[in-house]
This record gives sequence, C-alpha cells and structure tokens, in this order.
Amino acid sequence: MALQLQHTVHSLKFTFKAGTSRGIMTENPNYIIKLFEPGHPEIYGLGECGPLPGLSVDDQVAYDAELPKLAQVLKHTQLPDTEAAVYSWVQENIDASMPALRFAMETAMIDLLHGGQFILFKNRLIASGDGIPINGLIWMGDSEWMLGQIEEKLAAGFTCLKMKIGAIAFEEECRILESIRKRFSSDQITLRVDANGAFPTNEALMKLKILSQFDLHSIEQPIMPRQPEAMHLLASKSKVPVALDEELIGIDDEADRRELLDFIKPAYLVLKPTLLGGIASTKRWIALAEARNIKWWITSALESNIGLNAIAQLTAEYPVTLPQGLGTGQLYHNNIPSPLEIKQGNLYFNPALPWDDALLQFKNSI
Repeated sequence: MALQLQHTVHSLKFTFKAGTSRGIMTENPNYIIKLFEPGHPEIYGLGECGPLPGLSVDDQVAYDAELPKLAQVLKHTQLPDTEAAVYSWVQENIDASMPALRFAMETAMIDLLHGGQFILFKNRLIASGDGIPINGLIWMGDSEWMLGQIEEKLAAGFTCLKMKIGAIAFEEECRILESIRKRFSSDQITLRVDANGAFPTNEALMKLKILSQFDLHSIEQPIMPRQPEAMHLLASKSKVPVALDEELIGIDDEADRRELLDFIKPAYLVLKPTLLGGIASTKRWIALAEARNIKWWITSALESNIGLNAIAQLTAEYPVTLPQGLGTGQLYHNNIPSPLEIKQGNLYFNPALPWDDALLQFKNSI
C-alpha cells in the first residue's frame, strides 16, 4: 500500500538566549513529518527534520519545496518491511545532502512499521525502564549566569557537566572551571568543554595546555573543521583528550570516514544523528570508532522531544557507560510533552507520561 506524507513547521522557542561560539539562538524552526498509509490515518509514524542554522549541511535546503516532492515519491512507495529495508530505502531515495530529512524519514518509517507507538527500538530504555546517563549542559553567557547554571545542574544530581566555551573571555572561562575544581575533584564531577571550533588554530595548543590543569574529560572540536593536519597535531599533543564533532558533518563516504579517523586519531566522537544523516549513518560511525578503540557518545542537536525520543532509543541500543548528550528536552517553552524525563543525571522513558493527550492538538494540526 502506498504511503502518505504530511508535514508542519514547529518553531521551538528557547526558554533563554542560547549562546554558542556561533552566536545566540532564540528559536529553532523544525519540520515535523507524519507518515501513514491511506485509509489508516490513525496509525502513523512521526519524524523530525531539524537542520541547525549555520551548522547543518542542509540548513539552506528549502524543505517547504522538498517535502511535497518526497510526498509524491511516497505515493508510489510501499512501507519497507524491516528496519534494514527502511535504511536502504532512505539511502537510495534521499540525497546525502539532506541529512536531517534522512533522519526524519528513518524515524517516521520505523515508527510506522512498529505500529505508530513512538517506539523504534524496544530495548532496555523502553522495556526495562533503565536510564541513560547524560551530561548537564552549561550554555554560554556571562560568568554569573553560567555559574548559576552549574549550581542548578549540581543540585539536580548531575555528575558530568559540559560547558560551552569560546564566547566570553578565555580567562573568565578558566576561572569558572577552576571554581568547580576547587570544590569537586575529577572523581566527583566530570568536566567536558565544547569549543564549537572557536579557538584560533595557532592558539589552540596553548589554550589546551592551560585547560589541562582542570582535569577535563575532553574538549569537543577545539578548532574549525577541515584542518586535518592541525587537528591531528592537537589530538596527538594535547593533554586534554580531543573529541570530533563538527568535523564529522558532511562526510558520508565510508572511505573518507575511515581516512579521517585513521589520520586524526581522536579520543572521542560526538555523534548527532540529525547532522550525520540519521540512524544508519550514526551506526556506521559507531562501528568505525569501535574498530579503532575510539570512544563515542551520542548527542541531540536541539530537536524537540520527537527527535530526542528517537535518539534516546537509538542510544539505548548500545551498552553505554559514558554520559550522553541527551538533556535538551527542557530547553523550550513549547516542546512537545513526552514520556522522557530526567532524574539525577539520567534520562528515562516513563510510560506513565503518555504521548497521546499531549499530542492531540498537535496531531490534528498536521
């Protein structure tokens, strides 16, 4: 039976001015797609297509035009009958230049394949109620506000903090890190920093040397991507382990991925399914990393709870012990309520918090 696709734009409104080294965000417009078989609109799968401005390779794609084109293709398409067939269909029919749409279609198809219950993978997160350890994200801002966020995360039970750096004075950022280390050792609180490529290449090694005094777990993307020689140098010389993030975006060819990892030899990969081309693509990165003894964690890319739900379930397919980056569900005034909840630094799926009532108004708008 053919498939029918509908979509709507859901503009997510931040509860604060979200600062990164690339600027301030106040809202995040995402496309929510609904996939169903004609005659059975009550059974549907949802997916989220949310390219990040200034970061995703598809942030300039006119999805208002692309999604109707895809809807025409789907009118002549039967729902794939396995998860593997879903991945193959998406790879064959959606170009790699639209990674966010690949992720959305994989999610919607697998959701529909499993009966439209928001369950993509019935793993320990869903079946056993196990939690996923996550880091508490500290956004950029003035030092007083950043310190306030840190106190909130510590009070909420987080034992791993990830602080975005690169927007205020480096010396001030170091003072904030020092203030944490004076109170908590690395055995008590794990500290990660994320530069989002903010360090000038010729200053990066010096800054990493200074940062090493704070017993940091890792630094994400210290310099801008596509500087393999410089990144290799940092990964080999820095006492702070280097994690690749933006460096991975836009690299779809398997041989190119292998070459990147074999040359730079990072300590960690930070994997964002929306930016990397979806579930299958993320799984391929994980396989390549594990074959090279490179550790990794999965991070949301500011999706609503629809996308976050899919990413969390993907993460729970693996026996993760490192804290993951899945704490973004509380960022928005108008997020879509879901069974996802955070307790004591872990993300849980609580079936007592149903989707249906929360999504009723939203469902009817698509």
